[in-house]
Amino acid sequence: MRYKDYEGTAEKLVCSILREIEEKEHVRIIHAVESGSRAWGFASPDSDYDVRFVYIRPMEHYLSLREKKDFINWRLDETLDITGWDLSKVLQHFYKSNATLFEWANSPVVYKTTPEWMQVMEVANSYFSCKSAMYHYYGTARKNYSEYLMDDTVKYKKYFYVLRPILACKWIDTRLCPPPVLFRELADEMLEADMGPVVDRLVQIKMQMAETEKGKRIDKLNDYIEEKLVFYKHKVEGMQDDRKSGWEELDGLFVKMLKNLSFRKQS
Repeated sequence: MRYKDYEGTAEKLVCSILREIEEKEHVRIIHAVESGSRAWGFASPDSDYDVRFVYIRPMEHYLSLREKKDFINWRLDETLDITGWDLSKVLQHFYKSNATLFEWANSPVVYKTTPEWMQVMEVANSYFSCKSAMYHYYGTARKNYSEYLMDDTVKYKKYFYVLRPILACKWIDTRLCPPPVLFRELADEMLEADMGPVVDRLVQIKMQMAETEKGKRIDKLNDYIEEKLVFYKHKVEGMQDDRKSGWEELDGLFVKMLKNLSFRKQS
């Protein structure tokens, strides 16, 4: 089924598909959110839906010696992209302080969540590493800037793929915690006053443009980005490793989940 053929909202379609995934894949989804531009708050009229979810399977699946797939890709078409990670994979990546997972946890667009997910986050939050997260956001900003914003004409949406991680670096540097997902919240708290009008104008233009449209490079933004990239490169290189060691809490949580959730009849 394609979104354009569905008589209802995209949100209702997503929730319907999540129930279908649970039934056909024999999993229990404990958290499902929007990721990408719609969660960041600056979607274009033709932006797709990037749905990400966390699931768990029955205990027997994890006890089997056979090689196991720990993800589900459920791409429908150019409008809907739905992908899930097994809880075991999620907990392994929380151990590494995976910044993307903290974004899933903090997304403002939630299609489904459960008390069990709250238990996951109670443990996972203690594994957040400022250095690891800042390195992730700095690397994301640097890569997108060098690939997409150095020509005379650029896709304006790519500015947000650079500005947002730069502001996330500033948030982590000052607040020592995971940054918010909404770009506006980041900008309101972290963007310098003289850059506010430039970025506000960019937001207005971007939300009216198609995903593939281009415009003239904004030199003031490029200068700002280059300055911040140099600053955060030196900043992250000088930070001490603050990653938490020890698997005991995550292992204990996983076993608890298998015992208490896997055999529960789905509602």
